[in-house]
Amino acid sequence: MKVLVINCGSSSLKYQVLDMTNETLLAKGLVERIGIEGSIISHEKIGMDKFKLTTPMETHKDAIKHVLDALMDPEHGVVTSMDEIGAVGHRVVHAGEKYASSVLINEDVINALEECVELAPLHNPPNLLGIAACQELMPTTPMVGVFDTAFHQTMPPESYIYAIPYEYYEKYGIRRYGFHGTSHKYVAERTADILGVNIKDLKIITCHLGNGASVSAIKRGVCIDTSMGFTPLEGLVMGTRSGDIDPAIVSFIRQKENLPAGESTNILNKKSGVLGISGVSSDFRDLEVAVAEGNERAALALKVFAHKVRFYIGAYIAEMNGVDAIVFTAGVGENDINMRDVICSELGNLGIKLDLVKNKVRGKETIISREDSKVKILLIPTNEELMIARDTFNIVKGL
Repeated sequence: MKVLVINCGSSSLKYQVLDMTNETLLAKGLVERIGIEGSIISHEKIGMDKFKLTTPMETHKDAIKHVLDALMDPEHGVVTSMDEIGAVGHRVVHAGEKYASSVLINEDVINALEECVELAPLHNPPNLLGIAACQELMPTTPMVGVFDTAFHQTMPPESYIYAIPYEYYEKYGIRRYGFHGTSHKYVAERTADILGVNIKDLKIITCHLGNGASVSAIKRGVCIDTSMGFTPLEGLVMGTRSGDIDPAIVSFIRQKENLPAGESTNILNKKSGVLGISGVSSDFRDLEVAVAEGNERAALALKVFAHKVRFYIGAYIAEMNGVDAIVFTAGVGENDINMRDVICSELGNLGIKLDLVKNKVRGKETIISREDSKVKILLIPTNEELMIARDTFNIVKGL
């Protein structure tokens, strides 16, 4: 079965096609500037050069139509007709407490995701647009929703309940949900495979470190805690997000700066994090260049980030009463050699010892801990698209 994976943003769309008989990636691409002048699709059939097409795309339906055309293109395509696509897997950011696993999309699922729009106003609407467009263009093809929040639904109440009046949880669903769940699930399962140990016998801490970042505690194959919360703003310091702060800061800044309603939240989401500290950039590569040039605030931003990652690693070791493996993934986790070193350098007393030679690698699946390290340290490139395709395939093949 060939599976099409769709990941819709507000003005962009990422896609892949995988042959699930052997989990081979056949094609991938990106549509940018949907509804904006200069719309462009970049398509790559694996083994061939990428081609780009600039053409107006006013809606997500227009974008998906161009994706399907590219997939059927005589030269760059990978199917001769849409009948060869056995299923479509959609990445959906927020499913609230509705779903603890991926599901076949039907009217009830659509309604549930629409109810979650207020919990993820920037993400769920474009996700729903992508689903609607695919349903219109591929009406007989089964579709599966794979949710960022689903993997974290195994958290116990003591991990997800906030210490605010309980009625707010009951009335509005205010609780910790967690995100990046598809990534955390994938690298945890790969960790068990690489170590040759049943995941139910492992305690794993997964560190998804990128412009958005989160850490999860995975005990015996299930998530018991994660750093992101009601929204992706909680937890680690990130590219532009503040992460954990004293809640009173919000009203204090609003009063001191005489800000309009909502602006303080905008500051915490888009003007904070390592960008806010450094004043340079939200890109960690830019910060490292600035550090090399003697920029002290850029150096401070990187130290604050590493400190917060260590904080959560230590907390989750305590919560799980130990750890067998720590995994680094996503853009920073996979590629920033120095950041992995800085994070691990202060964890030696916990039996966590990084091999500085093995650590000199980027984007490669490997063990980077020393032989005498009590805790295995792994670098595993995340593959959320493969995880989505797997869930989609497994659900559809059972129909």
